[in-house]
Amino acid sequence: MDWANLRKYHSENLALLQSGFTPIVFMGDSITEFWSNYNSSFFTENGFVNRGISGQTTSQMLLRFRQDVIQLQPSKVVILAGINDIAENTGPISIENIMGNIISMVELAKANHIEVVLCSVLPANKFDWNHKIQPADKVLELNKLIQKFAQENNLNHVDYYSNMVDDNKGLKKIYGDDGVHPNKEGYKIMEQLLLKAIL
Repeated sequence: MDWANLRKYHSENLALLQSGFTPIVFMGDSITEFWSNYNSSFFTENGFVNRGISGQTTSQMLLRFRQDVIQLQPSKVVILAGINDIAENTGPISIENIMGNIISMVELAKANHIEVVLCSVLPANKFDWNHKIQPADKVLELNKLIQKFAQENNLNHVDYYSNMVDDNKGLKKIYGDDGVHPNKEGYKIMEQLLLKAIL
């Protein structure tokens, strides 16, 4: 069983390495992976490479971080992670341990001279696939830790949350239909915020 889906980008990574291109890599889950479906030109025109995998938690991302980020020798990595941990996709995990996985990815990147852009988790107050979880306050707690860590370590931080949250600590309906994943309008906002931070 390929628990972290290590094979998903194997051929694409080989082709990228052979090309000699220096990308900016996006590490994440479905919110990152589906981004290319809504606006593939956002990636191709800016030299961005999408390494999101739907459903993944930070534990899985950390396991594949070396091959899907470090080995590609990017100038920067954009990390958007944590919502599936809160949803317990791979089992219960504390907010502190989620943050620990994110910190480990940052440390690996910095050790390999890769600039890090840390992103806040998008707002969510429900999960259609796991109704027993009430995520809103956990998302807030994780985002506070991410922002604090970014500030203390002089990392670029992109605050999607405060720009997309509604009055119920959920994702504004204009930005997403299922309360978790952005739609086209949601990705437009994310693109504007991200470009300000990295270009």
